[in-house]
Amino acid sequence: MIGSELPRFKNRWFGILLVKTDEKEYSLYMSGSIAQWFETGEEVTIEVIGRPREREGETYLLFDDYRLWRTYNGAEIPIWPAFSVEKEVPRLSPLTGEKIYSYSIRAREAIYEKDYEAIAELEQYHYASQKELVALWRCEKCGEILEANAKPICPECDTDENVHILEIKGSTPASRFLMIELVKREEFEPEYVAYVRVDPPVPKMHRRLPDGSLTKDIREKVFPEDWFHPVYHPEELFKKRLSELRERYAGKVALRRLWDEVKWEALHETNTAVSRIARVVVHPDYRSDGLGKLAVQMAIMWVNERRIPEMRREKQLIETIAQMARYNPFFEKVGFKYVWDTASGRPVLYYPLTEAAKGYLKAFLEKDPVAREHGGKLCLPSYGKVEPLEEPIKFEDVFMVFENELDVEGLPEELKELLEAFGVRSRVIQRQVLRNVDVEILPGEIVVIIGASGAGKTTFLRLILGACAGASGIQYRPTMGRVKAPENAKIGALIPGEMEPEFGDESILEHIYHKMGNLRAAVEVLNRCGLSDAVLYRARYSELSTGQKERARLASLLAEKPNLLLIDEFAAHLDALTAMRIARRLSSLIRESGMTAVIVTHRKEIINALAPDKILFVGYGTVKESSMS
Repeated sequence: MIGSELPRFKNRWFGILLVKTDEKEYSLYMSGSIAQWFETGEEVTIEVIGRPREREGETYLLFDDYRLWRTYNGAEIPIWPAFSVEKEVPRLSPLTGEKIYSYSIRAREAIYEKDYEAIAELEQYHYASQKELVALWRCEKCGEILEANAKPICPECDTDENVHILEIKGSTPASRFLMIELVKREEFEPEYVAYVRVDPPVPKMHRRLPDGSLTKDIREKVFPEDWFHPVYHPEELFKKRLSELRERYAGKVALRRLWDEVKWEALHETNTAVSRIARVVVHPDYRSDGLGKLAVQMAIMWVNERRIPEMRREKQLIETIAQMARYNPFFEKVGFKYVWDTASGRPVLYYPLTEAAKGYLKAFLEKDPVAREHGGKLCLPSYGKVEPLEEPIKFEDVFMVFENELDVEGLPEELKELLEAFGVRSRVIQRQVLRNVDVEILPGEIVVIIGASGAGKTTFLRLILGACAGASGIQYRPTMGRVKAPENAKIGALIPGEMEPEFGDESILEHIYHKMGNLRAAVEVLNRCGLSDAVLYRARYSELSTGQKERARLASLLAEKPNLLLIDEFAAHLDALTAMRIARRLSSLIRESGMTAVIVTHRKEIINALAPDKILFVGYGTVKESSMS
């Protein structure tokens, strides 16, 4: 290496490395986010695979013309081409849940200007961000600096032709970005669906214990100290050199000059054995497809293979600090282990990359008294158990007859004539909906009821409701026979248009929290009901779509912690994929809590996802039982 060029306002996505071989000098065109980590004098290996180009005495190689490795402590680290890996992901039909086709996901490092423009657009969906405008842009023609989430028009030049993205707010010069893009996509699908930001570890970390006391520099007490040092910390260099620079320049000039100097100096000093996942942002339309988990897995591969962000020492650990991890086991599903809370109360999780790291992590989780209690688990189910039904629900020789009297009196004359033409004058209609039914529903069972429209499914639920909750009205009492119910039944019932939870003007999260009195449990219930998008937490019921309202009603029922759940036409307004996800989660929650559930549905994919203990076929007055086993 004999030098580098990094244009100040294009340094993220453009840079040049100058290298000298025994034969000649080359200018290697690459992204500035990679070029900035190299120092004059270090050894690299290049393989020329394209035709070298000449211009005014310069021999240069463009992005696709070469491969590059860095030599570090005897290891050859692949640097260029930038990291890129593809994975096939099945695309399922929202109507049937069946596989339609496989589409390709590509995970690759951000190296183009359009990548950073896409990051700015996706960053708007990151709810932890405190910034409404997430990016800085610069007009090269007039020098105007602009704040915006999408490429803005320069107010001075009245065009965006010379406007380029300058920086993503909240990131540092040391930040590296992994883009998740759709290789094969439909016209209506976006090109970029997620990104992951990887930084060096935070400069310092203290641990807050449950009693409120602090343990200083906790990481160095658990892992080798040099794993975390020297870290990217320009603020420390800034303090040391500020007074010296102020002697030579005026205050404001000194500050600006100093920051420009120390941020590059800090990059060259940074050399840790730990990386930090600082951001994972997924397009809202793709969160339910598991792309967040896939993005983290690809980032782990990237860090391990390329030693991101510095590309120097072998990486031992990946660190993340995420308050969201308390309420969603996002990182834990990938393999991260919870270790402690920071001084400010944010949870810290680690992913070990080497056997040495696994050993240190295992020893801490086994020996530390507080860690031994949680065992590396952070997002534990908090819904808890319900008091199970004391005895079965029994239908004993139950008959249910409905009687209606039809006549044409009081109708307009033209309607009378039409009805009389069909022979309709006056008639008593009696219909036996249920006949000689003997059925037993055991405590803790999930029972699915199926049957044609009008066959008596809802009537079956009403009779349970009448027996357990004393609901008044002839529709809740059998004509003959009896329904025996346990005295400790606490019912949560959803019969659309007849029995539904009531919502006020509060947010959905408030509604659930007020019922449960436990914030973590409230978020768990919302997540299990498919309302895991934080924007929906603060939405009012009236602001939700029809399908979202159905999920909110289910969450409201579960928040009351019933031990008997009755649902008519479950997931009727949801597409197949969403319905199956919620059915699986609901089934899991029912079994974990000890609840009993009787659910009406006619959709095969939902029945399979619920995995009921038995199915009751209702039709023509009969109820036939079929065990799933």
